[in-house]
Amino acid sequence: MAILNIPDPKISIHKPEEIKTYLNNKGIYFDQWQCDVQFDDAATQQNILMAYEKDLGPFMQNGGYQTADVISINSLTENYEAIRNKFLAEHTHTEDEIRFFVDGEGLFWFNLEGESVFNVLCQKGDLISVPAGTKHWFDAGETKPFVKAIRIFIDTSGWVPHYTSSEIEKKYL
Repeated sequence: MAILNIPDPKISIHKPEEIKTYLNNKGIYFDQWQCDVQFDDAATQQNILMAYEKDLGPFMQNGGYQTADVISINSLTENYEAIRNKFLAEHTHTEDEIRFFVDGEGLFWFNLEGESVFNVLCQKGDLISVPAGTKHWFDAGETKPFVKAIRIFIDTSGWVPHYTSSEIEKKYL
């Protein structure tokens, strides 16, 4: 279950429908899918994608998405600190950034024009779509990272980060 936090006015929202309404009103698509499949460390990308085909297939077809893969980050991930730092800087993409969390968790931070900076802790079962051009950053955690998520693309080249150089993220790290 996701948790939404707005640090500056110190607001925390735990109810899924309230989180969905808040994010959808900001143009960020959020949903929750059944996530009852357990995977061990030997699960392949194909095993994970096939386990969620009943939801993934229609979602991709309706949105015009062409490809999906699985990202898995844990404490054994090589060069984790460098990978983490790459996504901690505020950036945008030319394509929507869509993640379905099949296990673990990760923190998306948002810096929308005219709004307080806020974050969403996405956990198992959460689906989030960060619209193209949205200023954000992501944190899988400083210690003991654990994220297993399906990434969905129209074209993977659209997922290249374009850094804003605002350094606003430093205020929240």
